[in-house]
Amino acid sequence: MTSSGDTGTPFDGDSNTCSNVVMRWDGQKDGADRQQALPGLPGLVRSVRTPEFADVVFHEVRAKSVLNKVAGGRLPFGWTVNPYRGCTHGCTYCLAGDTPVLLADGRTKPIADLSVGEEVFGTFEGRYVRTRVRAHWSTVKPAYRITLEDGTQVVASGDHRFLAEDGWRHLTAGRCDDFEERPFLAKGTRLVGTGRFTAPPTVNDDYRRGYLWGLVRGGLPGDPDVLARAREYAAGPVPRESDFIEWPTVPGDDWSKGFLAGLFDARGTASGGDLVLSSSDSAVFDAAVLALTRLKIGHVVEVRGVRITGGLAERLRFLHLVGPVVARGNCVEGVAVPRETRLAVAAVEALGVTRTLYDITTGTGDFVANGLVSHNCFARNTHTYLDLDAGHDFDTQVVVKVNAVEVLSAQLKARTWRREHVAMGTNTDPYQRAEGRYALMPGIIRALAESGTPFSVLTKGTVLSRDIPLLAEAARQVPVGIGVSIPLLDRDLQSGLEPGTPSPQARLELVRKVREAGLPCGVFVAPVLPGLTDGVDELGALLGEIAAAGASGVTVLPLHLRPGAREWFARWLVRERPDLADGYRKLYARGSYVDAKYRRWLAARIQPLLREHGLDVKRGLEEVGVPGDDDGVWPEGSLPSTAPFPRGVDREQLTLL
Repeated sequence: MTSSGDTGTPFDGDSNTCSNVVMRWDGQKDGADRQQALPGLPGLVRSVRTPEFADVVFHEVRAKSVLNKVAGGRLPFGWTVNPYRGCTHGCTYCLAGDTPVLLADGRTKPIADLSVGEEVFGTFEGRYVRTRVRAHWSTVKPAYRITLEDGTQVVASGDHRFLAEDGWRHLTAGRCDDFEERPFLAKGTRLVGTGRFTAPPTVNDDYRRGYLWGLVRGGLPGDPDVLARAREYAAGPVPRESDFIEWPTVPGDDWSKGFLAGLFDARGTASGGDLVLSSSDSAVFDAAVLALTRLKIGHVVEVRGVRITGGLAERLRFLHLVGPVVARGNCVEGVAVPRETRLAVAAVEALGVTRTLYDITTGTGDFVANGLVSHNCFARNTHTYLDLDAGHDFDTQVVVKVNAVEVLSAQLKARTWRREHVAMGTNTDPYQRAEGRYALMPGIIRALAESGTPFSVLTKGTVLSRDIPLLAEAARQVPVGIGVSIPLLDRDLQSGLEPGTPSPQARLELVRKVREAGLPCGVFVAPVLPGLTDGVDELGALLGEIAAAGASGVTVLPLHLRPGAREWFARWLVRERPDLADGYRKLYARGSYVDAKYRRWLAARIQPLLREHGLDVKRGLEEVGVPGDDDGVWPEGSLPSTAPFPRGVDREQLTLL
């Protein structure tokens, strides 16, 4: 793919229009498709399958919110609107339903019982942080059991991944549909996490009596939840302190757990990661020390009270073992994730049966399952650029927020709305083929423009052509940016990698129409595929066509292979171009990003081609369209003119494969 005279490569080795989607939609019945409905999907109205979209199920929901805040601060926008979302069933990593997951309040809940929107603990930059559950589902897979030397047991699928001292490892060996052997757990592998979770207390008469003793003698607080439990346990009015004078002669374990829970709800504190129980009553203080000793909970007596010792593992053990009402998630938040642990694998065994297993997607990409940092599902880049392009489950389960216009209009009228830049297409393509039927975008565009909200649209769907007049009208009211992705010109290669999406020629025509309407339009040449689309001839021809179409600007980015996309692409590569597999293994040996040497090589190749076609726009010290060691920048025209700099591109938004 290299023309003569070129410096070589470091690599070793039809349009989808609205008429295509006019369907006999309302005549479809949801009854036949109920077995494919997403279990527990909030607001589900019906699930629809239509012959025009073979094997695709559209789950129509009434959403409560459409305008969503973007986490973090790296992107040049703070809000998104996504009327569609990809499948929440795209799992590859699954756990048994009774596996306890660490909640953001410090408690635990079986993964089967979690709900979308709940907060759990994940990890970020080496520390435990709160994150939300974005999706939750079940599947049926062969089950395996991992047992650690401390007695921790987790039942999961063989492809589930846990964080070890040397990185993520699958539970069992295999290739994971990849072009390289996947790392897996073996006897002695040390895993990372908080340590095994302790079972909650048994709430019996002894526990209830102990709780009331600790709460009342500790000093009854005003917390309504605490008082509600006290009234429940007392089966009536909360007892007075004078009712708790004569201490039990020989308190048992259950009474001791209840007592510590009650005392902690009355006089417990959690600050700086410490858990402390205190009381000015010497009898209560002594009883607390005896109870901790009886339950073998690490502690030390200090001037300010009794402090739980033993690190995060022992603090969680205390909270889970005694079960106070008041949440103490702040004893976990911000704590460093240990890189050296004693959580060594003792055995991995196949159970010889298939079981219903569960998984979630979180904002951090992980969560804590029975004390182990666990990788969650990466459903094709968190549903990025759906457009029915690859991956069976990802392609065949589409959630449609049928009330998106109504909900967005209400949210934009809120007094708190500051008319900040709203980006569309940052999670799923708003102009995927189904938009031809549901037609949600016209109402969304009007609502944004009429509210004075600047917005941008990033798409590879030519259904946008329908709304060009409307977008031009909106641009007279608010700043508008439009971005189109065109990774290559080869129609055969494109149809194999992105089946069901508009052809490169159709997307070029879309750029031309957008520009002729007086609108800006930036183009993403992304992803560039090493050894497939990075030749001078291929890149030169594509950039020439983009320039001829009148694009406002161009950004070129190499292929980014996050888990999920990586497995799918590797399977395609081994099947279609096995001669390139070894080269890709080297280029992506360090993870999702291509080797830095390749990025520098691609930048050097791109620069003269951009100059040749008049696309080498520069702004200050930033060079638009040239990939660097980190991320490129958004091409001119793809963002509203009011969008701030720096305009770094998060490549999660551009993993089209």
